[in-house]
Amino acid sequence: MNGSEEALRARVLVTPVELARLDGVAILAIRNPRGDEAATPRIPGAVDVDLPGELAAPGGGTRGSRPLPEIAELQRHARGWGLRQGQKVVVYDHDRGLVAGRAWWVLRWAGIADVRLLDGGFAAWIAAGLPVVHRAAAPAPGDVTLSPGHMKVLDADAAAAIARAGVLLDTRVRPNYIGGAPQGETRRGHIPGSVSTPVADIFTEPGPIADSATLRHLFAAVGADGSRPVGVTCGAGISAALGVAALASIGIEAAMYPGSWSAWSADPARPVTVGGLPG
Repeated sequence: MNGSEEALRARVLVTPVELARLDGVAILAIRNPRGDEAATPRIPGAVDVDLPGELAAPGGGTRGSRPLPEIAELQRHARGWGLRQGQKVVVYDHDRGLVAGRAWWVLRWAGIADVRLLDGGFAAWIAAGLPVVHRAAAPAPGDVTLSPGHMKVLDADAAAAIARAGVLLDTRVRPNYIGGAPQGETRRGHIPGSVSTPVADIFTEPGPIADSATLRHLFAAVGADGSRPVGVTCGAGISAALGVAALASIGIEAAMYPGSWSAWSADPARPVTVGGLPG
């Protein structure tokens, strides 16, 4: 990578070795859902965060399964995690970033300027031979102040529009995108015009996210090369957030549809395309 590519990537991703050298950083271990984590190994100093309970509001219907959290509630949780105003934040999970991506996006949306994903997640930390602990940190209350709207957000109408005027990436696994017969009351398929771009494709075989050149080829192949507006959707606003992060790491700004398929499919007035083509 050249210097500009490295700088772009470093704004979004941090390697385990780099994280181990950072001072004064808040480390958040993202769980979905958080259960009995007493014996789960952690990065030293990490605070547990419950994705459904702390990074989303109650969902249902056309709100989708994981609506954006109310900003006052999110700020209350963030202070409980010990976040201080102006502090750097690193988020990680035990699934290469598929869950932590949601935390990266929500905290950036809420105005925290320096939030980074641990590239490769906890497995990469272990592979680097770095130490672990088996108890979550219990920090003193923080003083961070949050405000909404610092990341681009799509509603259903905007997602439909960007699928025609730009490119709308669907980051779900491909069988979910293809869809088929409804399962009970749940319709299956994808937003008309959206393009299948499974987020799992961004990972290398060992686990960390692919290099910048590979990501550029991957996204350019589906029309996301920075020349047109880009939106990202998924099932319920989790893998789409990681897609936005991957795009940001190569300098492409994308908007996210937080409600995603869970919200779209709940509205009988919204059309559904079934099959492997955008439609």
